[in-house]
Amino acid sequence: MKTIDWTRDELVAYILLFAANSDFKENNKERNVILSKVDMETFQEIHNEFDNDNDYQGIKKIMTSLEQHNYTDEDIEILLADIKVLFFSDKEFNIMERNMLKCLKRLFKTI
Repeated sequence: MKTIDWTRDELVAYILLFAANSDFKENNKERNVILSKVDMETFQEIHNEFDNDNDYQGIKKIMTSLEQHNYTDEDIEILLADIKVLFFSDKEFNIMERNMLKCLKRLFKTI
């Protein structure tokens, strides 16, 4: 895939949106977690892009951008911690969210 011109904040916003939508619903608590990491303008821009992508495109963009930003193991651990906070924000960690977390962990290990 060609390069992705995202900042680190845009990448974080996209990954958190991707995770938030793992159960096909993005609630206000999850949005608030994302907005605690990025500003509203970044959130809106990335949300618009996310809405136009399918899962395959999203995964390719995430992986390409993680590589471009030279994410370290420590960076990945911080990102996974943020995803866990997102998943627990509504006090529910359902099976779809658990599966998404496992998949993202596996994907991130390939970097």
